[in-house]
Amino acid sequence: MLKKALITTATLSLAVAATGVQAAGTLDAVKERGYVQCGVTSGVPGFSVPDEQGNWVGLDVDVCRAVAAASLGDASKVKYTPLNAKERFTALASGEIDMLSRVTTWTLTRDTQLGINFAGVNYYDGQGFMVKKDLGLTSVKELDGATICVQSGTTTELNMADYFRTHGLEHTPVVFDTNEQAATAFDTGRCDAFTTDLSQAYGLRTRMTDPSSVVALPEVISKEPLGPSVRQGDDQWFNIVKWSLNAMINAEELGVTSANVDEMKESSTNPSIKRLLGGESGLAEGMGISDDWGYQIIKQVGNYGESFARNVGEDSPQNIARGINNLWNNGGIMYASPIR
Repeated sequence: MLKKALITTATLSLAVAATGVQAAGTLDAVKERGYVQCGVTSGVPGFSVPDEQGNWVGLDVDVCRAVAAASLGDASKVKYTPLNAKERFTALASGEIDMLSRVTTWTLTRDTQLGINFAGVNYYDGQGFMVKKDLGLTSVKELDGATICVQSGTTTELNMADYFRTHGLEHTPVVFDTNEQAATAFDTGRCDAFTTDLSQAYGLRTRMTDPSSVVALPEVISKEPLGPSVRQGDDQWFNIVKWSLNAMINAEELGVTSANVDEMKESSTNPSIKRLLGGESGLAEGMGISDDWGYQIIKQVGNYGESFARNVGEDSPQNIARGINNLWNNGGIMYASPIR
């Protein structure tokens, strides 16, 4: 038994070591193949979905594009892998994708037990419930005994079970592999309600037969900090993804946009802007990328505010208010570590 235990331990150690070796060369692998392989949803409007020309667009897609701009100098050098909730972590851990940017909640168990690292938050969300307006409901607590469409293999299922148990309510989950399937089932009358993160719910509502007939109940039952993640074991790649997102958020705070970035790079005397746009050599040395990485992100992708507006905000069909996703100095909690 001791020999068997030693062999098992050695095997696990080799597996961990192999994973570390595999992860350690992500940037080199990306440069060699010439693109970033990014895991996204199978289609959530506003976050990751193909447009009419087949090009992937969305808030999560822009994080992938930012990483490509930082690491390769070209935001278009991304290939997208659509993944459902059950597939996403396996695809990342196995090396099928370089990063996951797929409306994924940062939780303790995911961060500590799946061999992945979350690189930040690109959308602060919360779980809610959609119902048909003609039911006249005003609270989730009126869903006692209801059937509720939900995506399987998500924190959404757990949150709903916890909420209904805590409030002494009965419910029957009707589960689906994707949010799109759950939303369609609700739209066609298979369930009394549909639950998911509110950002996704608003996006999926735009695809329903009569979006105006569907409303969100007032309760938000969870905290859902959504963000990109990478495999553990490769600090260099982790830093590139993390700071690509930070660059977009800092750029908005500093007033640097895709429209004025060239002027800012040329004439700004603000030390923070100069560092963001590559005016101080050596800052990117630890990441192994070009000093103008921040400039490339803002020039090709835009700052966080631009990305928010065109994908889920005022310039999009969802028209979601910034709310807590506003900058920390503008009434929200969106905050990035400084580049210095």
